[in-house]
Amino acid sequence: MLALRTALGRCLAGPARGGAAVLGSGGGRAVCSPLIQTARCYARPVRRKRKDIPSHLDDLPPTMLKKDYANVPIINSVDDVVRRLLSLEMASQKEKMKIKTQQLVEKVRRSPNDNGSFEVQVAILTAKIRSYEEHLQRHPKDKSNRRRMLMDIDRRKKLLAYLRRVHYDTFENTCKQLDIQYSLPPPYTRRVTKRWLVKKAFCLKVFQEVRKLKAPERLKQRKEWQARARAAREKAAQCEGTPV
Repeated sequence: MLALRTALGRCLAGPARGGAAVLGSGGGRAVCSPLIQTARCYARPVRRKRKDIPSHLDDLPPTMLKKDYANVPIINSVDDVVRRLLSLEMASQKEKMKIKTQQLVEKVRRSPNDNGSFEVQVAILTAKIRSYEEHLQRHPKDKSNRRRMLMDIDRRKKLLAYLRRVHYDTFENTCKQLDIQYSLPPPYTRRVTKRWLVKKAFCLKVFQEVRKLKAPERLKQRKEWQARARAAREKAAQCEGTPV
């Protein structure tokens, strides 16, 4: 490495004795030695090849028409070029997402007019979450979209928890159709620390002392209830005319 730097310095400082390198200044043509060309190639940054990340939109056929033109009756008589322009081959990511969301909604909706049930909301959130996951694999430092993805995951988790609690059959069908792996939330656990143990022991001690202070009052109240019940039974027996 030191020899390479020394040779570069000599070539850039001026022409060599044998005329190996001539650097033109002004309008003349510059003649560079092979050593300088090798150094330039060595200094180029290495470009890493991007990994082929699988997309959840790959299963959409490119010949499928866009959502806005699928039900147009004149679409079958148009030219092939126009049909290609209106297909998913020339569509943007947003238009593909519309069709993918529509396909997921069709799997779980209750009726053709169902657009707001819990299953439909879960399907829409699932399409968004998968799109965010694909984007974050290419751009892992995008914190804004990561936050949006976590918010959508939390919303979907709440909807699935409600379906699991109220309509378990619908919950199972939704997870199966949308290929969702639902994991139960972990039980509540609290780390046992010395401070927590001391606080718990103090609370138990206070509770026992309060019970001791209120014991005479509770005993007096219990005796009053028993006397009232005995008087009510005697009065009822006298009304019926039977000895006690």
